[in-house]
Amino acid sequence: MNARGIVALLSGAVFGAGLALGGMTDPARVRGFLDLFGDWDPTLAFVMGGAVLVMVVVWRIQPRLAHPFFAEGFAIPTRKDLDARLIGGAALFGVGWGIAGLCPGPGIAALVIEPVGAAVFVVAMLAGMGLVHLTERKA
Repeated sequence: MNARGIVALLSGAVFGAGLALGGMTDPARVRGFLDLFGDWDPTLAFVMGGAVLVMVVVWRIQPRLAHPFFAEGFAIPTRKDLDARLIGGAALFGVGWGIAGLCPGPGIAALVIEPVGAAVFVVAMLAGMGLVHLTERKA
């Protein structure tokens, strides 16, 4: 494995550990955050706030770098428009996250903590990704 692969593996492990420590691998936490009129759990807001703070620092540093440490260039989206495909995908993602209580990162991290329950989510997620890939190839 090269340096880029090792850094990617370590980054993924740190991200997964952070999700697990923040309780984001527990679907009840996400559902609790969405339950505004019931037993509301603000934990997710603190995790999102922490992520935004880290990204504020990264966005300030990135323009000063010629390129990433382990790549030839930054992969920064350049599109500024919103189309139906993006809005529909975001809505579908949000609805799925609310129903399952997991999104891709916590779902994969949850494979270590609760393999059976998380595997159902990950298999369904991969099937959905494959279905989108197949339909886009035909279009």
